[in-house]
Amino acid sequence: MDLNIVWFILIAVLFIGYFVLEGFDMGVGILLPFIAKTDIRRRVVINTIGPHWDGNEVWLLTAGGAMFAAFPHWYATVFSGFYLPLFLILIGLILRGAALEFRSKDENPKWRSLWDWAIFVGSLLPALLWGVAFADFILGVPVDASKIFVGTFFDLVPPLALLGGVVSLLMITFHGAIFLSLKTTEPLSSDARRWASRLWLPALIALALFVGLSLGLTDILAGLQVPPALVIVLAVLAVVAMLAAGLMVRQKRDGTAFIAMVVTILLSVATIFVSLFPRVLVSSLDPAFSLTIYTAASGPATLKTMSIVALILVPIVLAYQGWSYWIFRKRITSDPQHLEY
Repeated sequence: MDLNIVWFILIAVLFIGYFVLEGFDMGVGILLPFIAKTDIRRRVVINTIGPHWDGNEVWLLTAGGAMFAAFPHWYATVFSGFYLPLFLILIGLILRGAALEFRSKDENPKWRSLWDWAIFVGSLLPALLWGVAFADFILGVPVDASKIFVGTFFDLVPPLALLGGVVSLLMITFHGAIFLSLKTTEPLSSDARRWASRLWLPALIALALFVGLSLGLTDILAGLQVPPALVIVLAVLAVVAMLAAGLMVRQKRDGTAFIAMVVTILLSVATIFVSLFPRVLVSSLDPAFSLTIYTAASGPATLKTMSIVALILVPIVLAYQGWSYWIFRKRITSDPQHLEY
């Protein structure tokens, strides 16, 4: 296994970590205006992600940095061709971060309501647009022989890519509802479980529909250098894991449901990257123009240096983040005396 493959796998792992951890952050933010009707309940909901949201975003920064250093042509093409969607994602992340910090600075209900809706919008935009972007990666976008995106914004939003956005939005919101049921006490945990029950079937149907249409109506399997059966098995297992998550929610087994949802996200992202390999971005103009882990990569010296740095720093980061989740592992109570405003 050469370093190009190693860094392709590492970027996939970083995005899996981002969508698992930041996924429930975004899901909680989307649910905030609907599941919490009083200021105390909204504070409880926000406190469930308060210690973690900024650390979870580091996974995205690291994934972007790894793309830039390991596959600069992939980074350049994506960040130029996908400029508007990525800009909107960035606006959403900034808006949500500012809202989480500024909301408690004033007790005025209008002030807090403004920032609560900012948290909602700042969570919804990335949840929707990431799904569209990753669907575009595998469906293909207009990239010419010079590795330059030559399309328009409308080339990024075909119906199947929009369905991918709906899938990610529903899955992330469902993920957030399960997380809330784990991290809060009654009656909020029961309310979160009810929201999860409502979201589960639409998310499952959307995921199954996207998988079926992607495999049946596109040439996604044509450029594979792995057995097509592997992609089909991973995609089907993702749907099965999603089914299991919903069944666990209905049985009030929140911990098992959360694990099943983590597996669903892991398998979904893994399916995308496996279906891409060895490509990193599919060209809809000509398969020969697609960017691969070799045509988009940095030189061997850069990859080797990055690998040494990653071997030293990644375990430290993982250990610190694991420690922080252990420290803040308890449920958040609705008792005002224990709430941080």
